[in-house]
Amino acid sequence: MFNIIPISLEQGFAYALAALGIAFAFRILSFPDLTVDGSFPLGGAVAARLILEGTGPMVATLAAIVAGFIAGCCTGIFATKLKINSLLSGILMMTMLYSINLRVMGRANIPLITAKTIFTPMENMDISRDIPVIIFFFLVALFCKIGMDLFLHTEYGLALRATGDNEQMIRSLGVNTDTATILGLGLSNAMIALSGALIAQDQGFSDVGMGIGLIVAGLASIIIGEALIKPRSVVRLTLAVVVGSIIYRLIIAFGMRIGLAPTDLKIATGLMVLIALAIPAIRGVKEKKLKLRGI
Repeated sequence: MFNIIPISLEQGFAYALAALGIAFAFRILSFPDLTVDGSFPLGGAVAARLILEGTGPMVATLAAIVAGFIAGCCTGIFATKLKINSLLSGILMMTMLYSINLRVMGRANIPLITAKTIFTPMENMDISRDIPVIIFFFLVALFCKIGMDLFLHTEYGLALRATGDNEQMIRSLGVNTDTATILGLGLSNAMIALSGALIAQDQGFSDVGMGIGLIVAGLASIIIGEALIKPRSVVRLTLAVVVGSIIYRLIIAFGMRIGLAPTDLKIATGLMVLIALAIPAIRGVKEKKLKLRGI
């Protein structure tokens, strides 16, 4: 039973990067970005292809980050410059990225088992592989969390937050909200692509379908985290996302341990998000009934 803890920690910190990117778009920019399901496998595709071509894993990972940033910026351009509905912009980019990812990889799946990745030195250590990998993902997640906190407290970061809160108000103060949205979505998908690149190297393969359902899993992590840690500030929000990602992965691992089939994970995640979103509404109905009764 206790061996699910290291697995949950490893996956929790790894997917926390993607959850932070999703939170950046949904919570900071108030932008329903569905590019996620395409930019995540894009990171894995770019990193895997470059590694197979002989590029160093660090350079390949940086290239994946740049690719994710460009994908996010394209979504922002669709929404701001071409005036396409924000939800539709993400869907369009996600759809196009499916073909782009296939083009990048050349096929639907690229194995990396025999290739040299970022995790190769950790696998050659005398200790269990889980320990250095968990520490690595923890440090990367911590770096991204602190970096996000610091950036959102800068002048431009405050402009991004204001763009999500009240776009008309911040525009009247002279801020170019279109540029802020494009940059924000670029940064969001850069973190998501980083997560995809690292997870592809960790699991030993990159697959064109590895991002399917990630948006729901990311939202589940955010909702779970916010239920445990009230996001009264940016620092608490990012902390809630990381904690929520770990708890979510722990729940999934526990569910599989007690007999949940892997094919049922998507419906389990969907139900988890549905229940979490429905709780405030149910609580509100109960409070209204109590008020009507004079209690």
